[in-house]
Amino acid sequence: MARMAQSDTQSRVQLGKIARAATLVMALFVASRVLGLVREMVIARQFGAGAEMDAYLAAFRVPDFLFYMVAGGALGSAFIPVFTGYLTRGDMPGAWRLASAVINWVLLLLCALGGLAAVLAPWLVQTFFGEFTPDQQALTVTLMRWMLISTVIFGVSGVVMGILNAHQHFLLPALAPVIYNAVIIAAALMLGPTWGVRGLTAGVVAGAGAHLLVQIPGLVRRRMVYRPVLDWRDASLREVGRLMAPRVLGLAAVQLNFMVNAVLASRLPAGRLTALNYGWIIMLLPQGVIAQSVATALFPTLSALTAQGNRSEMRRIFGLTLRNLLFLTLPAAVGLLVLATPIVRLLLQRGAFDAEDTAATAWALGFFALGLTGHAVVEIATRAFYALKDTRTPVAVGVAAMGVNIGLSIVLMGLFARLGWQAHGGLALANSIAVSLEAVVLMALLRPKMGGLSEDGMRAGLVKMGLAAAGMAAALFILTPLLPARPTWLGGLAGMGIGAGVYLLLAYLLGVDELQTVLRRLRRR
Repeated sequence: MARMAQSDTQSRVQLGKIARAATLVMALFVASRVLGLVREMVIARQFGAGAEMDAYLAAFRVPDFLFYMVAGGALGSAFIPVFTGYLTRGDMPGAWRLASAVINWVLLLLCALGGLAAVLAPWLVQTFFGEFTPDQQALTVTLMRWMLISTVIFGVSGVVMGILNAHQHFLLPALAPVIYNAVIIAAALMLGPTWGVRGLTAGVVAGAGAHLLVQIPGLVRRRMVYRPVLDWRDASLREVGRLMAPRVLGLAAVQLNFMVNAVLASRLPAGRLTALNYGWIIMLLPQGVIAQSVATALFPTLSALTAQGNRSEMRRIFGLTLRNLLFLTLPAAVGLLVLATPIVRLLLQRGAFDAEDTAATAWALGFFALGLTGHAVVEIATRAFYALKDTRTPVAVGVAAMGVNIGLSIVLMGLFARLGWQAHGGLALANSIAVSLEAVVLMALLRPKMGGLSEDGMRAGLVKMGLAAAGMAAALFILTPLLPARPTWLGGLAGMGIGAGVYLLLAYLLGVDELQTVLRRLRRR
């Protein structure tokens, strides 16, 4: 009994740390996503959803591919567990030497690959976006070359973010995207009217620099000792490489999927690539605020528990986190699906972004919303695998899912076109189906590795959450035709308020544990 009481106390302490960190990260994620939406609102107002914006978005594809291949999620998921091992042992000189070597390798690789991509930019654009007009292709080449600078900066910034997160410091890493979006907004307002999308690209480069600089004080406070070393024979660096290699393959598949979607969308009428992108961005708002913030706060804790060999505590914390995540993402998915048009009107319809652009974006958003819960589950399930130092399993599942995604993208786009529907909706639906399958498979494979998923009450809780979400959907389907289209902001706000109210009321009546826990904490205060 004493051991069980001690375990419960440890769980509460760990969950309290995660909750505090997640709350901080979530607040800054909200700020970042809100600024990201403001950024998109400013861009949409000035440029709408036309050929120039299609070129701007296409120019991101190669820089993003290089970043994720070398220094994106692959590096963070491999670096943090190894770096945390040094921190757990109290070996700070070893930790800083590893961090220095990783930063140096990221700089070396990204500068080399970025330079090569800049030279090959005309061929790359012609190969992947040959359907663009010559002027669009020339613009895409110019923008791509400038964006490659931001890729190098983001590479270093990503390592710094991992260092700070491993130290359980989340403020500056979560603040960095806020600053990044703020700089792009300023560039769009000040440079956009005269430089067009070239002004936006200048903002991307400047924003990347700000993203890195705002985190440097965190390294100074932790007295990081930088060393100009590569240490390619070092066992810890090779461990990072070993853990990273499978993840790189998985991210390559993800980026290949994005590239295929961009290529397919570029063959559709002008503006469809932009509409698809806006739908994706809006779906990422709740995904980032809820899932990414929770996963970011959860990962260092899971890594530390793995290093301590405390598998039971890891299992308990993961199960409780999963239930809370589902409680929040299910209503968000329903809201985005049913209220797609009012939400797009609220966020984007003004200036050059007209009702036709709203309809095209809402069409994509509705299909993306179907995969929101899958995206959220994948976020924390992959973190659990990485904490266990298993990068191969989630990568293998991810590669298979992306293969399904690409295949479905081609099939569904053609099917939608034959049915007379806007074909870019098929691309969004393919993404949702693939990520939902990925989430199911990951959870099935994670269960035996963790010795279970703390299923006590899980099934009953999911049934209650599902009933509350279904009731919310029914209420919104009835009320949506009654929501005002003018002014554009009113329908979206009213719909979201009604939907949240109905979901919380039904969750309360059904006795959903996650809501009851929040209410008990509020009563204590």
